[in-house]
Amino acid sequence: MRRSINDTNLVTLTNPKSPISEAYRTLRTNIQYSAIDTPIQVVMVVSTQMDEGKTTTITNLAIAYAQEGKRVLLIDADMRKPSIHHVFSLTNRVGLSSILSNQFNVQDVISDTTVDNLSIISAGPIPPNPSEMLGSQKLKVLVAEMREYFDMILFDTPPIMAVTDSLILSALCDGVVLVVQAGKVKKDLVKKTKASLQHVNAPILGTVLNNVAGSSGKIYHDYYAKK
Repeated sequence: MRRSINDTNLVTLTNPKSPISEAYRTLRTNIQYSAIDTPIQVVMVVSTQMDEGKTTTITNLAIAYAQEGKRVLLIDADMRKPSIHHVFSLTNRVGLSSILSNQFNVQDVISDTTVDNLSIISAGPIPPNPSEMLGSQKLKVLVAEMREYFDMILFDTPPIMAVTDSLILSALCDGVVLVVQAGKVKKDLVKKTKASLQHVNAPILGTVLNNVAGSSGKIYHDYYAKK
């Protein structure tokens, strides 16, 4: 079922010719060329702490992929403070937690959007054990199945410094993109976040530096590939 979108942060949809929209398309291209031998199909977008623009980044990135003609599945894996359903005006009565707790099949949970080629799995009802669910065999099977149906699978996840959910989920991903808001997060916390990802051998692709003031005074995104 298609629903309207009510979020003004989706600049790739509302203003596709803007410099910020072009920045998201550049991010899409950078991710595509991050790996030479293995195609990047499952990507997780993470942040160090809350309110760094992680969800805005992943929703616009999902739309950028869909506009390219890719079949995209955006999954809200933040089962502690879900937000994707708000962005796309979806219900959150069922979602990822419903699948992982064997209450619903994936076909009953996937929602279409007004964006062609973009489908959503919302987080669903908040469970008592999000970390255990994200580390379950059920999720491994789900991701493997979705790889057969979608060109890109994108995971929105909780901040790394808050809980271990993202570190657990990284094992199922081909790549991880870290979003950092300029001037908000201390450098040592960003280093700790990177170290935590490296400790679990997460495939870090690069960092998006968010809310950077350019020479024109405009706000844009910058991307730094893994060194």
